[in-house]
Amino acid sequence: MATNFSFKVTATDGAARTGAIKTPRGEIRTPAFMPVGTAATVKAMLPESVRATGADILLGNTYHLMLRPTAERIAALGGLHKFMNWDRPILTDSGGFQVMSLGPLRKLTEEGVRFSSHLDGSKHMLTPERSMEIQKLLGSDIVMCFDECPALPATETEVAKSMRLSMRWAQRSRDAFGDRPGHALFGIMQGGVTRELREESAKALQDIGFDGYAVGGLAVGEGQEAMFSVLDYAPGFLPAEKPRYLMGVGKPDDIVGAVQRGIDMMDCVLPSRSGRTGQAWTARGQVNLRNARHKDDPRPLEDGCQCPACQNYSRAYLHHVVKADEIIGSMLLTWHNLHYYQVLMQGLRDAIAGGRLAGFVADFHAMRAEGDIDPI
Repeated sequence: MATNFSFKVTATDGAARTGAIKTPRGEIRTPAFMPVGTAATVKAMLPESVRATGADILLGNTYHLMLRPTAERIAALGGLHKFMNWDRPILTDSGGFQVMSLGPLRKLTEEGVRFSSHLDGSKHMLTPERSMEIQKLLGSDIVMCFDECPALPATETEVAKSMRLSMRWAQRSRDAFGDRPGHALFGIMQGGVTRELREESAKALQDIGFDGYAVGGLAVGEGQEAMFSVLDYAPGFLPAEKPRYLMGVGKPDDIVGAVQRGIDMMDCVLPSRSGRTGQAWTARGQVNLRNARHKDDPRPLEDGCQCPACQNYSRAYLHHVVKADEIIGSMLLTWHNLHYYQVLMQGLRDAIAGGRLAGFVADFHAMRAEGDIDPI
């Protein structure tokens, strides 16, 4: 198990927890939202700008980086942190979700997944051992074990077969990871929306032993109600003294609901992807800057927001640059969205620490119910 990696819960409020993960590259305040830097960059953002939003950790993508520029090239250039100019913790996913998404371009066996690159059609084989090798070459602080993530809906038989394959791969990932002081390995619980399969998966992972545990196989088409129903019990199957990571989530109300149910870490492409399509996330919900009602509006996107988009530009300007497809539109809206997500996380941490999470959540939903400010 990793040394120089620790997790401490400092306060709880119901099932929700706040605390900190300590790594050699810095502390990660929890609950934490991790911006996604798929190809060694959070799109439309400088690394120092991402840090300025309050992010303590970024997520990198094993699948994309192994194809371009290759993990070997990144290692030769000093590792992922140096390569992308981010000196704080990085978590890398294992590539399992991405190869699942390839559909007919992949072939699954006990050994691993053989697939054709979506870039040039070249053939590759990703196994638990190769995934661990790639993530070691990248220098990831938190490494995810290689798993198979079935798309929902799927039959219970299909989900059970997939989960048990993932547990065998988890053992192989653990063996291949070895002893790497300063680096952590997380296991990934699978089991779809079936309680018994989730419990079986959690027990198998704990028998192997990991530094943290992810709840995988959600946010893949099952809907929020089903996701929350799983999160009502699944985190409780995992060790309380280890961090719990919900993969690929999500919208602000998904995040709030997950934190209420005991999740410590989350990631999602949504805030950056939305920023590139003229969508802004605010305390009052989502705002589409392409809408004509903003074209003469001198007010900021969100009153009180300290991000550069809100401090220095009007809705009218943001509407203009978004409609004109100017790069600065993507930059400003992405910065705003990432800032909003980090403000939300800090609000959740403070509320849990103060024992007032229920009031915070009620205010969160009340604000969203009011909707965006009225047109002038």
